Amino acid sequence: MASVLVCDDERSLCQLLEIDLRKEGYKVETVNNREDAKRKIDSALFDVIVTDIRMPNTDDGMEVLAHARRVSPDSAVILMTALAELETAIQAVKAGAFEYIVKQPGRINEEIKVAIARALETVNLRRQNFALKRDAAGRNSLDQIIGCSPAMEKLKHTIRTVSPTASTIVINGESGTGKELVARAVHVCSPRAAEQFVSINCGAFPETLLESELFGYMKGAFTGATQNKRGLFEVASGGTIFLDEISEMSVAMQVKLLRVLQERCVRPIGGNSEIPIDVRVIAATNKDLSQMVAENAFREDLYYRISVIPIHVPPLRERRDDIPLLANSFLKRYAPAAGKSINSISKAVLAELSSYDWPGNVRQLENTIERAVALATSEELHVELPVERQRAKAAAAAAGSVDAAFPHDGLDLERYVANIERSLIQSALQHSNGVQTRAADLLKVSYRSFRHLLKKYEI
Repeated sequence: MASVLVCDDERSLCQLLEIDLRKEGYKVETVNNREDAKRKIDSALFDVIVTDIRMPNTDDGMEVLAHARRVSPDSAVILMTALAELETAIQAVKAGAFEYIVKQPGRINEEIKVAIARALETVNLRRQNFALKRDAAGRNSLDQIIGCSPAMEKLKHTIRTVSPTASTIVINGESGTGKELVARAVHVCSPRAAEQFVSINCGAFPETLLESELFGYMKGAFTGATQNKRGLFEVASGGTIFLDEISEMSVAMQVKLLRVLQERCVRPIGGNSEIPIDVRVIAATNKDLSQMVAENAFREDLYYRISVIPIHVPPLRERRDDIPLLANSFLKRYAPAAGKSINSISKAVLAELSSYDWPGNVRQLENTIERAVALATSEELHVELPVERQRAKAAAAAAGSVDAAFPHDGLDLERYVANIERSLIQSALQHSNGVQTRAADLLKVSYRSFRHLLKKYEI
């Protein structure tokens, strides 16, 4: 429901406008002088402000316009006057007025209703553009969830099933599995697809800032609040809000969020009125919320409120068949961006990628492919596996060789390992022609650690 403030010293006009505008479905408040208008603007958020230019004090409307532009820049201001003055109209438009209307007996109400409708179209378009700029990733569809493994087919089926509903969803999965991608797919497949998808990482803000981001604030609510700001719940009204890492939210914020979900309205910090919202909430976490409830680290009532429909996103190690598809998809994305003609990834490399557990999941695989593309010098992509994978392979190889020739009477493990380390360091120095920094890179250790090893083994 759009909110409108009407300011005019003619009380009868205010009353008529209030009646007509309420019939149109607007939330309307009226005042009769500039000071009351300024106080209203300071204490509540209005989509449109309609004010007379000339009230008992000359050009009061221009002062209301200036105050609105300073305190509530998202509001559209429509100025009215009984006199058609070209100079005043030009001045009003330059000062930021959305429209300038000349009062005409019997027609003013209709003209104002038309002007308000146009203003709301502009305000909504501005907010949508802001959301698109704020969320550069844009909208994603179900087709962008890459994978044909049984686990992913089950996930896609779940998304198709729950998207048409309005129920709150909680998405659980390890870091890097693509929980936000799933949330976007739910939004795009839902009846809210034409509206906004707004996301926020609850762990990226301290409690006070998170509250102001979610619920908004009024001018003067705290130090630095120089103007009114709409919260993300209001920005996303009609669409979907995605609360990532909800497990990082403090208990105090959990109480406030629970109230919003129950009452379906928000009150900006420093505000004195409730703002109704119509928004679907999707939360996500990489932690076990039920365990957190048992440990009194997460409110039980909020847990049941958000987990109406739980969705689990499987880790990459549980869907290894999807790794080649993902790797080739990332290659197609990053090779053109890097200006390189890389045509393929060899079967051997894909097999090696598929054998790795990928603790960082899809995000780690994507970063690995992007890095490999940046360093590539041929038309076939060579991928260097993460350091921990290389170390594990080396350890396994070493264990195998030791097992093959393990002495019956045992061995001195510390001396054996030391001899291997010394031999590897000497080989790295030979391969790097004595350049220590390069040798450290070959061994995947820091230069400081490499110097320590040189000193330890007196090399």
